[in-house]
Amino acid sequence: MTHNNSNAHPHPHPELLLPSLRSPADLRGMSVTQLQQLALEIRRAICGQVMKTGGHLAPNLGVVELSIAMHYVFDFAHDRLLFDVGHQCYPHKLLTGRLAMLDGLRTSKGMAGFPEPRESPYDLFSVGHAGTGISTAVGMARGDTLNREGFDPVTNPGGRRVATIIGDASIVNGVAMEGLNGAGTLKRQFLVVLNDNGMSISKPQGAVAEYFNHVRLSPRYGGLKSKAKEMLKGLPGGSLVRGAYHKGSEAFKHMLNEDSWFEHFGLATVGPVDGHDLEQLIRVLSEARNFDRPMVLHVKTIKGKGFGFAESDSSTFHSPPAFSVSGSDPDGAAVVSEGCRVELKKDGRSFTAAIGDIMVEAMKRDGKIVAATAAMPDGTGVSKLLKLYPERSFDTGICESHALDMLAGMAKTGLKPFLAVYSTFLQRAFDQAFQEVSLQGLAVRLLLDRAGLVGGDGAVHHGFCDIALLRVLPRAAIMGAMDEPSLSAAVEFMRNYDAGLSSVRYPRDNVSERFASQACPPYVLGRARCLTPGLDVLEVGGGSDAQLPEAAILAFGTCAIDAVQAGELMKMEHRVAVYDARFAKPVDHELIRALLSRRVPVVTVEDHSVVNGFGSAVVDAAQQMGLDASRVVRLGLPDAWIYQDSRAQQMVQAGIDAASIAQATRGAIAAHTPIEGSGVQGAGERV
Repeated sequence: MTHNNSNAHPHPHPELLLPSLRSPADLRGMSVTQLQQLALEIRRAICGQVMKTGGHLAPNLGVVELSIAMHYVFDFAHDRLLFDVGHQCYPHKLLTGRLAMLDGLRTSKGMAGFPEPRESPYDLFSVGHAGTGISTAVGMARGDTLNREGFDPVTNPGGRRVATIIGDASIVNGVAMEGLNGAGTLKRQFLVVLNDNGMSISKPQGAVAEYFNHVRLSPRYGGLKSKAKEMLKGLPGGSLVRGAYHKGSEAFKHMLNEDSWFEHFGLATVGPVDGHDLEQLIRVLSEARNFDRPMVLHVKTIKGKGFGFAESDSSTFHSPPAFSVSGSDPDGAAVVSEGCRVELKKDGRSFTAAIGDIMVEAMKRDGKIVAATAAMPDGTGVSKLLKLYPERSFDTGICESHALDMLAGMAKTGLKPFLAVYSTFLQRAFDQAFQEVSLQGLAVRLLLDRAGLVGGDGAVHHGFCDIALLRVLPRAAIMGAMDEPSLSAAVEFMRNYDAGLSSVRYPRDNVSERFASQACPPYVLGRARCLTPGLDVLEVGGGSDAQLPEAAILAFGTCAIDAVQAGELMKMEHRVAVYDARFAKPVDHELIRALLSRRVPVVTVEDHSVVNGFGSAVVDAAQQMGLDASRVVRLGLPDAWIYQDSRAQQMVQAGIDAASIAQATRGAIAAHTPIEGSGVQGAGERV
């Protein structure tokens, strides 16, 4: 695709500032010209790295000047800086001494893509979900006050100040609203920086987004003249704004927004101000730094700032894979030519692309189907539905709880709702899955993208607990898909499943073509699919045990593909049956009974926590049927955090790659193979 780069910067000064930056304190010795030069270097460094490895690009390009100004004015080695979501933290990390870690971005050897306290004391929370920043900041403000460490301009001028950065799309999240409600009760300095770029990952949704759009189009800076001050007397928060008027400088007074929506929460509001004007930002932040009441600083920024292709298509470049640019500087770090061409690197068809096409076909066949997502239309494939079926498709913004409640209401009217959501964000709507969906016996369907290990986004985004959450809900049908035909079959099953909530999970990965040439049988409630013809224990008659497999691997979701590969690694040694389990609830009781009653060792594999996951469901089923579950070996994500790296490396770390599955299966066979001549079982190591 070709983009006009109207925002190209000139070539930088040959003496680079970023490599010599030891700490944010060094910023205070720089001139504004040098700070602008530093902003250019930071943009070039971030873009150059994301071109090679992928990562969050546009959000970080948009907050470079804001990050510099914040660190210039505050001392966050002492003060508190909290991020909401955190995917805009790259400039912050470069300003706090982590340039050397940039080369290893989103891997175990380098910098995490989100704030990470293991890296630096400047990162207070490991955070990757929206809406949380204000509430945690309120907590730190209250804690510092109780510890007598909080800033007060009179009694403790050297105390800790608190600031949090949140986006205009995140602030509509319910938790953020609760945080604002709490922030308005503080009797001390507290700064909320609203980074308003008119975008989340895609266009923000809802009435609050429309309000911010109105403010951007018609900003009302007006000075608080006598008449305006009189008008404020009757407004909620009016006394607070009058106090701000008396405390601030003339410039500060003229930026107070006397009709701000935030005043209803008891927060004075300044702005909007230009988030790319360093001089203005430093001037306003310097005053806000010493304000002794809670305040919102409304900052207007441009997502993708500095690179034309990112500015004009900030959704695509929100978190792109590696990409190449023709018409770039010799070092490939910045595009400076007119009509540059950008190519995203693609290596296959993703599950996200697959579900988009599958849902298009399903909605074409069934006019009762409606679909929704929570601010992730591109990341869940729903963008295709929004274009083709705008009256039956919805983007609720970053409001997972609202989305699921809304769909419960639609289900009550006889529609067939599907919610496409990242597994890691599903837990934000578990209360609704329990109360408004399952308890009511309603059929709402969950398409769980990014299930399991997610690679570079790391622990904040792993979809590791969706099975555990949903297993507790009566009549829930919990499914996994190993490839695109399976995903299509699962959606078809869900379309006609009316007994309760249903879900299907799939990873942030490409679909396997391994079984593409084979007919995919339909999903039948609680039935697995054998992937190794001739070794299916259900097809073995009453003959000798020599006909039985030596072990069976029951794999859930895409782990079935890895399990088949594991079986191939062992085919010269052992007869191993491999099953695509398909259902984590209900599991295949008939298959489990046939295996364990015939003393066949069972290895369960899942890209989910081993705690309360699919393997636990198999053990529970065995015990319910009075079977010996000691022959079940469970493989899954360990009871520990797995940090950022490639998805393949994370699977090795978790022990669910093909080689690890083969090793565990060999161990299970050895542990239950009679020692020749002894009549007793072997004591092979349990995995």
